[in-house]
Amino acid sequence: MSWYRVAADAVALTHASYVAFVVFGLVAIVTGLAMGKPLARNFWFRIVHLAMIGIVVLQAWLGVVCPLTTLEKTLRRLAWNEWVYETDFIEHWVHRVIFSDLPPWVFIAAYTLFGLVVLATFAFYPPRWNTGHGLRDR
Repeated sequence: MSWYRVAADAVALTHASYVAFVVFGLVAIVTGLAMGKPLARNFWFRIVHLAMIGIVVLQAWLGVVCPLTTLEKTLRRLAWNEWVYETDFIEHWVHRVIFSDLPPWVFIAAYTLFGLVVLATFAFYPPRWNTGHGLRDR
């Protein structure tokens, strides 16, 4: 097995983890707010989450391919005979999961709407600074 392939797989796992954090982070925030859980108001969790989806939305609007996608493709090309997908990471896997051939504007709209939902939770249910009582926010 090529080290390039191992590195490409590690980048793909990192990319999938990024996506999972953004998607399930919002689920955790909304669920936590409904249940009154402190994590839903944790300042650092919320700032990191907002920044991560903000990066995705900004890249989509600017037409910038995700650097993780570019890095993974480069590593797979270096891995000799490794298969490389031609679209961006999320578009590729959404296509694989739901078997649809959606134009890029659909993904831009989806990222933007998702980002707006995250921003709305941030605005209507703002995070709170840690009060110094351990991990518990008030």
